[in-house]
Amino acid sequence: MSRSKLLLILLGTSMLAGCAADYLNNYDTITLAAGDSQKANQLLQTVDPYNPAANNTKIEGDGARSVAVVQKYKYPASASAASTTANAGPSVTTGAN
Repeated sequence: MSRSKLLLILLGTSMLAGCAADYLNNYDTITLAAGDSQKANQLLQTVDPYNPAANNTKIEGDGARSVAVVQKYKYPASASAASTTANAGPSVTTGAN
Protein backbone atom coordinates (compact mmCIF):
# COMPACT_ATOMS: atom_id res chain seq x y z
CA MET A 1 0.00 0.00 0.00
CA SER A 2 1.42 3.36 -0.88
CA ARG A 3 1.99 6.08 1.63
CA SER A 4 -0.60 8.43 0.09
CA LYS A 5 -3.35 5.77 0.25
CA LEU A 6 -2.53 5.09 3.89
CA LEU A 7 -2.64 8.82 4.65
CA LEU A 8 -5.99 9.13 2.84
CA ILE A 9 -7.47 6.21 4.79
CA LEU A 10 -6.16 7.62 8.06
CA LEU A 11 -7.62 11.05 7.27
CA GLY A 12 -10.99 9.55 6.32
CA THR A 13 -11.27 7.44 9.46
CA SER A 14 -10.31 10.37 11.68
CA MET A 15 -13.03 12.51 10.12
CA LEU A 16 -15.60 9.76 10.70
CA ALA A 17 -14.40 9.31 14.27
CA GLY A 18 -15.00 13.02 14.88
CA CYS A 19 -18.62 12.64 13.81
CA ALA A 20 -19.06 9.57 15.99
CA ALA A 21 -17.78 11.46 19.04
CA ASP A 22 -20.49 14.07 18.58
CA TYR A 23 -23.10 11.33 18.17
CA LEU A 24 -22.07 9.77 21.47
CA ASN A 25 -22.93 13.01 23.31
CA ASN A 26 -26.64 12.43 22.61
CA TYR A 27 -28.52 10.73 25.42
CA ASP A 28 -31.74 8.76 25.46
CA THR A 29 -32.86 10.33 28.73
CA ILE A 30 -34.78 13.52 29.37
CA THR A 31 -32.12 15.01 31.62
CA LEU A 32 -28.57 14.13 32.51
CA ALA A 33 -29.71 13.39 36.06
CA ALA A 34 -32.19 10.70 34.92
CA GLY A 35 -31.34 7.35 36.41
CA ASP A 36 -29.58 8.87 39.40
CA SER A 37 -31.11 6.46 41.89
CA GLN A 38 -28.33 6.82 44.45
CA LYS A 39 -29.04 10.53 44.89
CA ALA A 40 -32.80 9.89 45.02
CA ASN A 41 -32.36 7.25 47.72
CA GLN A 42 -30.07 9.54 49.67
CA LEU A 43 -32.72 12.27 49.63
CA LEU A 44 -35.36 9.81 50.82
CA GLN A 45 -33.23 8.98 53.83
CA THR A 46 -32.82 12.64 54.86
CA VAL A 47 -34.26 13.13 58.34
CA ASP A 48 -35.97 16.51 57.87
CA PRO A 49 -35.60 17.95 54.36
CA TYR A 50 -38.27 20.63 54.81
CA ASN A 51 -38.10 24.17 56.09
CA PRO A 52 -39.37 24.29 59.70
CA ALA A 53 -41.71 27.14 58.78
CA ALA A 54 -43.56 24.78 56.42
CA ASN A 55 -45.17 23.09 59.42
CA ASN A 56 -47.05 26.29 60.40
CA THR A 57 -50.72 25.58 59.72
CA LYS A 58 -52.03 28.73 61.41
CA ILE A 59 -52.12 31.07 58.43
CA GLU A 60 -53.33 34.51 59.33
CA GLY A 61 -56.14 35.98 57.27
CA ASP A 62 -59.01 38.42 57.35
CA GLY A 63 -62.29 36.52 57.08
CA ALA A 64 -64.50 39.54 56.38
CA ARG A 65 -62.26 40.66 53.54
CA SER A 66 -62.24 37.15 52.07
CA VAL A 67 -66.06 37.02 52.16
CA ALA A 68 -66.25 40.39 50.40
CA VAL A 69 -63.94 39.20 47.64
CA VAL A 70 -66.01 36.06 47.12
CA GLN A 71 -69.21 38.10 47.01
CA LYS A 72 -67.71 40.43 44.39
CA TYR A 73 -66.73 37.41 42.34
CA LYS A 74 -70.15 35.76 42.58
CA TYR A 75 -72.19 38.92 42.05
CA PRO A 76 -70.23 41.39 39.90
CA ALA A 77 -71.34 45.00 39.56
CA SER A 78 -74.12 45.62 37.07
CA ALA A 79 -73.14 46.46 33.48
CA SER A 80 -74.92 49.84 33.56
CA ALA A 81 -72.84 51.08 36.49
CA ALA A 82 -69.64 49.91 34.86
CA SER A 83 -70.40 51.60 31.54
CA THR A 84 -71.03 55.11 32.86
CA THR A 85 -68.42 57.71 32.03
CA ALA A 86 -67.64 61.08 33.55
CA ASN A 87 -66.56 64.09 31.53
CA ALA A 88 -63.46 65.62 33.02
CA GLY A 89 -63.09 68.71 30.88
CA PRO A 90 -65.03 71.29 28.87
CA SER A 91 -66.54 70.17 25.62
CA VAL A 92 -64.83 71.56 22.54
CA THR A 93 -66.74 72.10 19.35
CA THR A 94 -65.07 72.64 16.04
CA GLY A 95 -66.86 74.04 13.10
CA ALA A 96 -67.57 77.17 11.13
CA ASN A 97 -69.60 79.92 12.78
